Amino acid sequence: MSRKTAREVAMKLAFASLFGGEDTYDAVLDKSGINEIPSPEDVRFSQAVLQGIEDHGEEIDQTIEALAVGWRIGRMPKVDLSILRVAIFEMLYREDIPYSVSINEAVELAKMFGGERSPSYINGMLGTLAKQLESGGAC
Repeated sequence: MSRKTAREVAMKLAFASLFGGEDTYDAVLDKSGINEIPSPEDVRFSQAVLQGIEDHGEEIDQTIEALAVGWRIGRMPKVDLSILRVAIFEMLYREDIPYSVSINEAVELAKMFGGERSPSYINGMLGTLAKQLESGGAC
């Protein structure tokens, strides 16, 4: 399995949690038709992302609110919100992942699961965040 798939599973688990779902990594693989066997590292990565979103949810959501010009989190499509939470967690708290990788993976997830405008909207928000972080600023 790959980190890309592990990230997809993390996004789907984050999405399910918005609705009170308590799916497991294996349940998401099964529901998604993914037949690859995850490595322990992939499972740990997904779990770390989910735990990070839970631990830093308030700051992540404040960052989303600051970046989402004209949108409030409550009105945002839940798939987009889940993708953004994963990517912003990575960008703020995972020094081992370049911003460009987090952005690219988020845009790819948005192409697969989001609406027609989701990829460009997510790309714009995350690109703005990357510029702010690179210049030492914050949202």
